[in-house]
Amino acid sequence: MRTPRPEAELDATDLRILDLLQENCKRPLAAIGEKVGLSAPAVMERVHKLEEAGVVQGYVALLDARLLGMDVTAFIGVSVAHPRMIGAFEREVTHIDAVLECHHVTGAHTLLLKVRTENTETLEELIDRIRSVEGVTRTETNVVLSTQAERTRLPLDLDDPEAGRRRRRRLRERPRRPSRAPD
Repeated sequence: MRTPRPEAELDATDLRILDLLQENCKRPLAAIGEKVGLSAPAVMERVHKLEEAGVVQGYVALLDARLLGMDVTAFIGVSVAHPRMIGAFEREVTHIDAVLECHHVTGAHTLLLKVRTENTETLEELIDRIRSVEGVTRTETNVVLSTQAERTRLPLDLDDPEAGRRRRRRLRERPRRPSRAPD
């Protein structure tokens, strides 16, 4: 579970910097500065503040899984016997490299996993491993045949930075419900 952080106040320049970082995080700070009208040190200071606030959580290289021999992408719906077992399951799957994402979801399943494996044989082994986790009662696997869109880039309100604040304010005003039963 993530620790809540104080809400970051973002202006139009911050949003533009974030958008440029999402486009290419290896772009030199001076080049970002030219686009937003700031010096490289001023951009570096803003980026550091965005990192400290948790808005920027890290930097990664996006790899072509198929070129690296990971030819099968699948989504696995997982049902668990009792809500108390969700936390243990989530901790267990963090140790399985083929599991790229694990989401607690509504609907027919308790959790939804996005996985990548070399082939259908390794997918079957992965499914067996997931089914062997204590508390798992059922899995349902959907193999991806092709992917038309897969994004990591978040859409930002570049023309209206106030829109994000209004959205966050509305969310804060709603009563919070517990997200799940305690472990």
